[in-house]
Amino acid sequence: MKVKAYDEGGNPVVGTQGELVCETPSPSMPIYFWNDWDGKRYRDAYFNTYPDVWRHGDWIIVHADTGGITFSGRSDFTLKPSGVRIGSAEIYNVVEGFEEVADSLVVGQDWKGDERIVLFIKLAGGFRLTEDLKDRIKKALREEASPRHVPALVIEAPDIPYTFNMKKVESAVSNIIHGRPVTNRDALINPESLDFYERTLKQLKRQ
Repeated sequence: MKVKAYDEGGNPVVGTQGELVCETPSPSMPIYFWNDWDGKRYRDAYFNTYPDVWRHGDWIIVHADTGGITFSGRSDFTLKPSGVRIGSAEIYNVVEGFEEVADSLVVGQDWKGDERIVLFIKLAGGFRLTEDLKDRIKKALREEASPRHVPALVIEAPDIPYTFNMKKVESAVSNIIHGRPVTNRDALINPESLDFYERTLKQLKRQ
């Protein structure tokens, strides 16, 4: 497949983070969406950023020395604390290495003219979210990623929302936190998991 990383101007880049694109058709690409009679939803999903070039919705880095690719997370959901762009996968790779953590989800919350990182933790059986665990998670993120990756809040969550093809749904939680409607509940395998985040909204506005 003719895969490349594009910058914001649609130029191929190597060695720096860019949008995952495919410049030519591939057999695995869908050709239409159900009930999308004029094809608008399909075009908006994949071709509205770079005309006639498939944008997959992931940040990647193409390495010049090996030709290998590092995935940094979804580009349609990006954290930008203090204007610095961070892929959510950069946080998950560290946090989910803790034996106490069964799963996690991270979102950015508009806060006092900036964006702060809020990390939700689903604990493995038999563990509690103690202050010590919070501190160890923050320390690991600071040392293994950067100070920008350290969350302002770490909150225990009973479940993490997923789509039917097992992708975390950060956008739904972000919409809840910012008072926007969640439009893709039917795409979730566990839509009831969003009830917790709706109840947590008042807490996030105070902390």
